[in-house]
Amino acid sequence: MISIIGAELRRFGRTVLWSWQGWTAAWASEKSLRQWTLVNLLSAMLAFSIDLTRGERALILAIGLLVLAAELANTAFEGLCNHVQPDLHPAVKKVKDCGSAMVALTALAGGVAWLVLLLS
Repeated sequence: MISIIGAELRRFGRTVLWSWQGWTAAWASEKSLRQWTLVNLLSAMLAFSIDLTRGERALILAIGLLVLAAELANTAFEGLCNHVQPDLHPAVKKVKDCGSAMVALTALAGGVAWLVLLLS
Protein backbone atom coordinates (compact mmCIF):
# COMPACT_ATOMS: atom_id res chain seq x y z
CA MET A 1 0.00 0.00 0.00
CA ILE A 2 2.81 2.41 0.90
CA SER A 3 4.55 1.69 -2.42
CA ILE A 4 1.32 2.45 -4.33
CA ILE A 5 0.91 5.77 -2.52
CA GLY A 6 4.57 6.62 -3.16
CA ALA A 7 4.23 5.80 -6.87
CA GLU A 8 1.11 7.95 -7.16
CA LEU A 9 2.80 10.86 -5.37
CA ARG A 10 5.76 10.62 -7.76
CA ARG A 11 3.40 10.51 -10.73
CA PHE A 12 1.51 13.53 -9.40
CA GLY A 13 4.80 15.37 -8.89
CA ARG A 14 5.82 14.68 -12.49
CA THR A 15 2.42 15.89 -13.69
CA VAL A 16 2.82 19.14 -11.76
CA LEU A 17 6.34 19.56 -13.19
CA TRP A 18 5.19 18.98 -16.78
CA SER A 19 2.30 21.40 -16.32
CA TRP A 20 4.66 24.04 -14.95
CA GLN A 21 7.03 23.47 -17.88
CA GLY A 22 4.12 23.93 -20.29
CA TRP A 23 3.04 27.14 -18.58
CA THR A 24 6.53 28.63 -18.56
CA ALA A 25 7.17 27.68 -22.20
CA ALA A 26 3.91 29.31 -23.28
CA TRP A 27 4.56 32.33 -21.04
CA ALA A 28 7.98 32.86 -22.65
CA SER A 29 6.69 32.71 -26.21
CA GLU A 30 3.08 33.90 -26.18
CA LYS A 31 2.31 37.57 -25.63
CA SER A 32 -1.41 36.78 -25.72
CA LEU A 33 -1.06 34.47 -22.70
CA ARG A 34 0.66 37.25 -20.77
CA GLN A 35 -2.08 39.69 -21.81
CA TRP A 36 -4.90 37.35 -20.81
CA THR A 37 -3.15 36.70 -17.50
CA LEU A 38 -3.09 40.44 -16.80
CA VAL A 39 -6.78 40.74 -17.73
CA ASN A 40 -7.49 37.76 -15.48
CA LEU A 41 -5.64 39.34 -12.54
CA LEU A 42 -7.51 42.62 -13.00
CA SER A 43 -10.81 40.75 -13.24
CA ALA A 44 -10.03 38.80 -10.05
CA MET A 45 -9.08 41.98 -8.19
CA LEU A 46 -12.36 43.58 -9.26
CA ALA A 47 -14.30 40.44 -8.27
CA PHE A 48 -12.84 40.67 -4.76
CA SER A 49 -13.30 44.42 -4.44
CA ILE A 50 -17.01 44.66 -5.22
CA ASP A 51 -19.97 43.09 -3.46
CA LEU A 52 -20.48 39.71 -5.11
CA THR A 53 -21.76 36.47 -3.68
CA ARG A 54 -19.33 33.59 -3.37
CA GLY A 55 -21.01 31.89 -6.32
CA GLU A 56 -20.73 35.00 -8.50
CA ARG A 57 -17.09 35.43 -7.56
CA ALA A 58 -16.41 31.76 -8.26
CA LEU A 59 -18.03 32.09 -11.69
CA ILE A 60 -15.84 35.06 -12.64
CA LEU A 61 -12.66 33.36 -11.40
CA ALA A 62 -13.51 30.06 -13.10
CA ILE A 63 -14.27 31.67 -16.45
CA GLY A 64 -11.01 33.60 -16.21
CA LEU A 65 -9.13 30.33 -15.73
CA LEU A 66 -10.99 28.85 -18.70
CA VAL A 67 -9.79 31.74 -20.86
CA LEU A 68 -6.21 30.92 -19.87
CA ALA A 69 -6.81 27.21 -20.53
CA ALA A 70 -8.23 28.04 -23.97
CA GLU A 71 -5.20 30.21 -24.73
CA LEU A 72 -2.87 27.37 -23.73
CA ALA A 73 -4.80 24.94 -25.94
CA ASN A 74 -4.62 27.41 -28.83
CA THR A 75 -0.87 27.76 -28.28
CA ALA A 76 -0.53 23.97 -28.40
CA PHE A 77 -2.60 23.73 -31.61
CA GLU A 78 -0.57 26.44 -33.31
CA GLY A 79 2.75 24.95 -32.22
CA LEU A 80 1.81 21.51 -33.50
CA CYS A 81 0.46 22.93 -36.77
CA ASN A 82 3.64 24.93 -37.35
CA HIS A 83 5.76 21.85 -36.67
CA VAL A 84 3.80 19.44 -38.86
CA GLN A 85 2.98 21.85 -41.70
CA PRO A 86 5.22 24.96 -41.77
CA ASP A 87 3.54 26.27 -44.93
CA LEU A 88 0.05 27.68 -44.49
CA HIS A 89 -2.21 24.87 -45.64
CA PRO A 90 -6.02 25.39 -45.66
CA ALA A 91 -6.45 22.65 -43.02
CA VAL A 92 -3.82 24.28 -40.79
CA LYS A 93 -5.49 27.68 -41.22
CA LYS A 94 -8.80 26.15 -40.15
CA VAL A 95 -7.26 24.60 -37.01
CA LYS A 96 -5.58 27.89 -36.09
CA ASP A 97 -8.73 29.90 -36.73
CA CYS A 98 -10.83 27.50 -34.65
CA GLY A 99 -8.32 27.76 -31.80
CA SER A 100 -8.52 31.53 -31.96
CA ALA A 101 -12.32 31.34 -31.96
CA MET A 102 -12.16 29.10 -28.88
CA VAL A 103 -10.22 31.78 -27.00
CA ALA A 104 -12.57 34.50 -28.22
CA LEU A 105 -15.67 32.59 -27.11
CA THR A 106 -14.33 31.90 -23.63
CA ALA A 107 -13.35 35.56 -23.29
CA LEU A 108 -16.82 36.55 -24.50
CA ALA A 109 -18.33 34.25 -21.84
CA GLY A 110 -16.32 36.14 -19.22
CA GLY A 111 -17.52 39.45 -20.58
CA VAL A 112 -21.14 38.27 -20.57
CA ALA A 113 -20.80 37.08 -16.97
CA TRP A 114 -19.41 40.45 -15.91
CA LEU A 115 -22.17 42.32 -17.78
CA VAL A 116 -24.92 40.25 -16.20
CA LEU A 117 -23.44 40.68 -12.72
CA LEU A 118 -22.84 44.41 -13.06
CA LEU A 119 -26.22 45.19 -14.64
CA SER A 120 -28.33 43.15 -12.22
